[in-house]
Amino acid sequence: MDESRASLAFAALGQPTRLALFRLLMQDGSDGIAAGQLAMQLEVRPNTLSTHLGILSEAGLIRSRRDGRSILYTADRDGLRLLLGWLLQDCCGGRPEICNAVLNEIACAC
Repeated sequence: MDESRASLAFAALGQPTRLALFRLLMQDGSDGIAAGQLAMQLEVRPNTLSTHLGILSEAGLIRSRRDGRSILYTADRDGLRLLLGWLLQDCCGGRPEICNAVLNEIACAC
């Protein structure tokens, strides 16, 4: 990941509705959530949601796939991994033991 791509991802997450949307998709353990269901859960108009989904997709943070007449959305965990990896690549001046607390905090406890 380069600085331009990282900036795009952070800008996408810098808007409250998109952040809530991304967090909702990160929590989902299924094969995806339909756009209509996302709109209802977040209480967002479908056309507004569509714009937010497009921005998150362009930023490499979510994926979509067609399932019949529905489009299902999932968090792109690889995209998040790349973003976090880029952010932490120079962590602690080459002394990874200093970063253990940060890494332990973000490690999935599930």
